[in-house]
Amino acid sequence: MPDEDFPLPDYDHLSTGSIQHMIRSLGQPELTRVLDYEQTHNNRPQVVEAMNQRLDELRHGAEPAPGEHRAEPAEARDTPKGSPVSPSGSPEPMHPPRHGNHDRPGKPTGEVAG
Repeated sequence: MPDEDFPLPDYDHLSTGSIQHMIRSLGQPELTRVLDYEQTHNNRPQVVEAMNQRLDELRHGAEPAPGEHRAEPAEARDTPKGSPVSPSGSPEPMHPPRHGNHDRPGKPTGEVAG
């Protein structure tokens, strides 16, 4: 687990999507530190690639995005358990139409060669 002054709080509990969003506000030294940690501990290809791309952008003049990267991550916390979905909200089963015509469902309309 990273130390208290790590650039992204609760890093080990962040989803890939949250990390990709939060790194936009980091400068090059902070992002390099986070990337080193990621490669040493989790080494998730998608996260490493996003960090390398962002580092390349920073090296080519991009600025860190405004906003506080230490803000609470967009992870769901203290949400109620269970689903509000019930079987009563399910749609009626639908059966695909049968092949054929309305007079003789399921049978061809032409003469069968025999």
